[in-house]
Amino acid sequence: MPAAPLLLSVDWDAFSGTRELVFDAPIWGSRDREEDRVEAWRARAQRRGGGGWAALAADFPLYPGWEALERYAGIPTHVTLTHADAWNWLAGFPGAQVLNVDSHHDLASLSGDRARVRPGNWAGLALAAGRAGGYTCLYPDWHAGLPVAEGYDLERTWGEVTPLLPPDVRERVTLARGLRWPDPAEVTALLLVQSPAWTSPAHDLAFFRLVRALGARPLTPPLERSAAF
Repeated sequence: MPAAPLLLSVDWDAFSGTRELVFDAPIWGSRDREEDRVEAWRARAQRRGGGGWAALAADFPLYPGWEALERYAGIPTHVTLTHADAWNWLAGFPGAQVLNVDSHHDLASLSGDRARVRPGNWAGLALAAGRAGGYTCLYPDWHAGLPVAEGYDLERTWGEVTPLLPPDVRERVTLARGLRWPDPAEVTALLLVQSPAWTSPAHDLAFFRLVRALGARPLTPPLERSAAF
């Protein structure tokens, strides 16, 4: 029996991140509304003196490692605005193994309709429905320096999320930290997700450079916010 395809999903918030003790960082909890994608970031910049998105740099850095994604040029790649779109993307690869590089596990949402596909629960729903055979959330290295981040204490995060998942889903989930990119020859398809409610507009230029390098085709077009201040 041939091995299940390996899909690589990359949320830009694994690189467009935050420092420790930044009280208004969206990584700790944010909705995904229109106003969260631009207006909320403009308010953060204004609180830091304004003058453009550069005011965000000290508290919201672009962490290294994303540049290595260019090695996947030539692999079928899609780009999208929201991770909820992963639900339809996965339909083309039933039973695939999913490696998701992300600042959030995306396995379950604690509020709202848990049966509706959203950025915070698409992976758990995909496992339950058979759209994914297995799932690994790979947290970025910088989470090791943020004690309240999901990827800081994997045992704690596992204890928080597993009561929300059916047993047959739990046994197909792995949480890990430490960026280890798979060999391009192992990857069947790639999904690049902007998640603008969680990622700084100051980093949009780098994001779109990556989109172009990968020749990514849009599912839901991402936002170019670099000139929106």
